[in-house]
Amino acid sequence: MAGITKKNFDAPDERRNPDKTVIQVVDLGSVKAARLTLQPGWRWSECIKPVAGTDSCHAHHVGTVASGQLQVRHDDGTEVQVGPGDAYIIEPGHDAWVIGSEPFVAYEFDSSAAETYARG
Repeated sequence: MAGITKKNFDAPDERRNPDKTVIQVVDLGSVKAARLTLQPGWRWSECIKPVAGTDSCHAHHVGTVASGQLQVRHDDGTEVQVGPGDAYIIEPGHDAWVIGSEPFVAYEFDSSAAETYARG
């Protein structure tokens, strides 16, 4: 059956607000998507780790960056920076932090991450 599902991140189905974090989740039926807004000074190990209860982020992230810069360090020591226009996949086992004074805004499309990220 053909169809179109449309939702707006400004009217999300769910909103989560850990420290320096806003996660807006829309449920599109077969896919959940999230808009992440991370404020300057945000760091996964400081803002999300207390909620997640793990030593590093175990989420699988698939998304694209709208604005800001994020540095990601995997448990094996490899690092990458993502910024506006970048599409990314970040595998489980990492820490990350916002670089600079601009909020980091990204849209993510891994349904399991959108459903569970930063949920206590």
